[in-house]
Amino acid sequence: MTNNDNTSDAPLPTIFVLSGSLGASGEQLVRKVLAQFQGDGALVKICPRIHQPEQIETIVAKASQGSSIIVNTIVNEELTQVLIKLAEEQQVVVIDVVRSLLDQLSILLGQKPMGKPGLYRQLHASYFKRIEAIEFTLDHDDGKNAQDWSEAEIVIAGVSRVGKTPISLYLSMLGWKVANVPLVKNVQPRSEFFQLDRRRVVGLTIDPNQLRYHRRHRERRLKGVSLSHYVDLVSLYEEIDEVTQLLKREHIKLIDVTNKPIETSADEVVELVNRQLNSEAAW
Repeated sequence: MTNNDNTSDAPLPTIFVLSGSLGASGEQLVRKVLAQFQGDGALVKICPRIHQPEQIETIVAKASQGSSIIVNTIVNEELTQVLIKLAEEQQVVVIDVVRSLLDQLSILLGQKPMGKPGLYRQLHASYFKRIEAIEFTLDHDDGKNAQDWSEAEIVIAGVSRVGKTPISLYLSMLGWKVANVPLVKNVQPRSEFFQLDRRRVVGLTIDPNQLRYHRRHRERRLKGVSLSHYVDLVSLYEEIDEVTQLLKREHIKLIDVTNKPIETSADEVVELVNRQLNSEAAW
């Protein structure tokens, strides 16, 4: 009888994905194929930036010690030949996912491949920059991951419902890495906020009546949850004034977003940050 129990203590097989660049495309391909199999599958180990034969020697040696295969996405012909030779000597299976395609395209196009890793990423740098910006912004929305705020190209600060998130996401689609920080009445911001480069920080302010409208809209969406303190007009005036004074004490410039579309406010944020970065004034 065949034992199909996947709870065995036997180690999972390993798939080594070799790449001359970051290995993202190779990893995506392997995981897509693995999804067709039930159970725990296999461990996928990415081996990026393979540029020297010594790196290949180490990987093949590891692969030979257990139940492993190597998926090769290296476009450099010399390194690929080193890999094939070593794998044959140590009886390691190598699956080359680009070699046959390169060979056929070479015949079709009448050209030899350049064999340079990372060319696709270089040719599409703006696309990858935009994706990285969007991911960063989503990871740093609403005060998350404060330890990374200093890595943001723009930091937006302001009270709840002033428009921090939509403006941040709009800017991220333009390629800006943005973090947004909520400022709350009678609550001291995290220490990381005070360590930021002031030239990259922009405060948002808004007319209290419009802020009240935004917050009442949120209150209605919560269906029956009372947020009287959240929408009280007198409290809103006090909240905006307190946050405004905080930002001014920290020498952080403000933009008024009252009655402005997201695109206009975002343009003003970028203009302000660029002007401050290009200014000779010390912050």
